[in-house]
Amino acid sequence: MGRRKRILYIEDETDLQWLVKHILESAGGFEVMVCASGAEGLRRMEDFAPDLVLLDVMMPEMDGFSVLRALRARPESVAVPVLFLTARAQEGNEYLALGANGVIAKPFEPSRLVEQVRAHTGELLEA
Repeated sequence: MGRRKRILYIEDETDLQWLVKHILESAGGFEVMVCASGAEGLRRMEDFAPDLVLLDVMMPEMDGFSVLRALRARPESVAVPVLFLTARAQEGNEYLALGANGVIAKPFEPSRLVEQVRAHTGELLEA
């Protein structure tokens, strides 16, 4: 098995930060860095070099759409898959039109979260 896939998770709710990190790291094959704001996530992007970004939509100061636009405007992150993890999944087509690679609805099944992250990081092909 190669190196663990790096997941940058941008979420302002501390309970969800812990839960998602725990689910993905327990599943194996993932290293998760949690950032509590969009601005922090953008600062950590270059140094962490994630294979995928998990992104909340509704956050104070900088919402998920603003973060996505900023990621797509940067050469180092333009091709990094971005999945929205949101309670507003009914707007999924809008998220995809803005450049997201997928949408996972909150509340979510842990197995579905792992499955989607693996699919977008190529883990299914390597397993």
